[in-house]
Amino acid sequence: MQIQLNTDARIQGDESLATWVEGELKGRLARFRDQITRIEVHLSDVNGDRVGGDEKRCLLEARLTGRQPVAVSHSAPKVADAVYGAADKMLRALDSALGKSRNVKGSESIRDAGSA
Repeated sequence: MQIQLNTDARIQGDESLATWVEGELKGRLARFRDQITRIEVHLSDVNGDRVGGDEKRCLLEARLTGRQPVAVSHSAPKVADAVYGAADKMLRALDSALGKSRNVKGSESIRDAGSA
């Protein structure tokens, strides 16, 4: 699973931020690592220079093997909170998208048996 970090001009996207984001996402999404080829992370400052301009947005787009991409976003006052919130939303989205193709015991479901 590759992690690609993109930031706007108002978020300093240095190596330490990239390393931290990669570690967080790989840890939280580890159970889906075989189905995810790449995750694109987009961090932006929504309000910019305006008063109260401390709203950060994290958009995550997961590229899945043999499926359409899944995208979620979360806004919060701090970059870390935006990343945590988006990661939680991505977990739920992947559970929903990928969980339907597996039964309770983890084997292929009958719905996907003919499409493989």
